[in-house]
Amino acid sequence: MNTKLRYASLGFLALTGLYAGAWAYFSPKGWHENFPGFGLSWLPQLGPYNEHLAKDAGAMFLALSALTIIALRQVRNKRIVQTTGAVWLVFNVLHFSYHMQHLEMYGTRDQVLNVVTLSALVLLSAVLLVPMLSGRRDDTR
Repeated sequence: MNTKLRYASLGFLALTGLYAGAWAYFSPKGWHENFPGFGLSWLPQLGPYNEHLAKDAGAMFLALSALTIIALRQVRNKRIVQTTGAVWLVFNVLHFSYHMQHLEMYGTRDQVLNVVTLSALVLLSAVLLVPMLSGRRDDTR
């Protein structure tokens, strides 16, 4: 994998985490009612609003973003990049698995968007586990 692909994957994951995390933590009720935004709403169908759960989800997303920003600043350090990828992959695979079991709660458009979006996040996470392809040796400190 080249450095540009690492930057792109890490950057997208960081933005995703910051978007969901800041919204969920600082406006938990609005997040529950309106996530993912853009005129869509995917959370009310999954259960009633719970401020504690929403804020915990927000805190988790913000923590993932902090780790990802650290990895972005050290993109040539394969250990930190692969660790970040592994952490995101665990979350995204489990998150994907849950939502695939509950697609019946949504209409066709939202089902497709859930599958596409969550699959992309799994793939972006997995890509970070691929060793860098270059003539230069990665920093492993």
